Amino acid sequence: MTILAETLPTARARVFQEDDRLLVSTGLYAALGLTIALPLVLMFLWSVADGWAPPHVIPRDYTLSRWMDMIADPGLLRAALNSTVIAVIVTFATGLIALPTAWAMARFPFRLKRVVEIFILAPVIIPGLVVAVGIGQVFLFLGLSYSMTGVILVQIVGTLPLMIRLLTAALETIPDDLIHAARSLGAGTAGVVLHIILPLAVPGLLAGGLLSFIGSFEEFDKSFIVGAPVIETLPIKLYIFLNPYSLQLPVAAIIAFILLLPALIVFVIAGRILRDDLMAAGMGKL
Repeated sequence: MTILAETLPTARARVFQEDDRLLVSTGLYAALGLTIALPLVLMFLWSVADGWAPPHVIPRDYTLSRWMDMIADPGLLRAALNSTVIAVIVTFATGLIALPTAWAMARFPFRLKRVVEIFILAPVIIPGLVVAVGIGQVFLFLGLSYSMTGVILVQIVGTLPLMIRLLTAALETIPDDLIHAARSLGAGTAGVVLHIILPLAVPGLLAGGLLSFIGSFEEFDKSFIVGAPVIETLPIKLYIFLNPYSLQLPVAAIIAFILLLPALIVFVIAGRILRDDLMAAGMGKL
């Protein structure tokens, strides 16, 4: 048996060579084209098509009148303003709430810590519609439904877990010796927080803030259950035009482009200023 095992060839992972670069690059760009570029092209064509019906592969006539009408629509401008204001408030509130929690998770060992981590991630694990229905009942009882405050609070429930994860990963890298040295030199709690913890937590705050902004700006389930139809955001506006009883694909394509723009800007910024090791540590900790 030993001799047979020694004679069997062992499987080894294939190492890509220089000659494989063209094949791998072609496959990656083809996948990106099918998953990102093609849907964007189709959305753009729908937004400028002046009638598009089979068997035509591309529209025969084009118009920018829908773009001009949507840009001048006060309802769309109001929804965009609501989405932006809510996203900014949610981002800052999420950072303020997550920082002390992340510090405790990163620096203090305690029993059932793993259970607490899973509990923090519960709003992400459970489907958003289930969370929205449960919180919507509570907010209706408290009088927070159909209000800007209610929408902000329910969105924080969704953005808080990721912010805590990323901040925890950033705070775990702060050396204990640095904090002890600051205390030995006379720094109090406020001085340690302002001059050591917050500056070193900036990468985590930036990563969590950018993702929280996008998560809030594009959030639909919780905002719809708690705020609609009184509080209208861009995703809710998009849902109205995608309603099967009043389907308007060209207008929906325009709103989808407007929703996509902040996401593209944020992820370009994130790719330039954020550390990959921080994102990996925050996303893949469990």
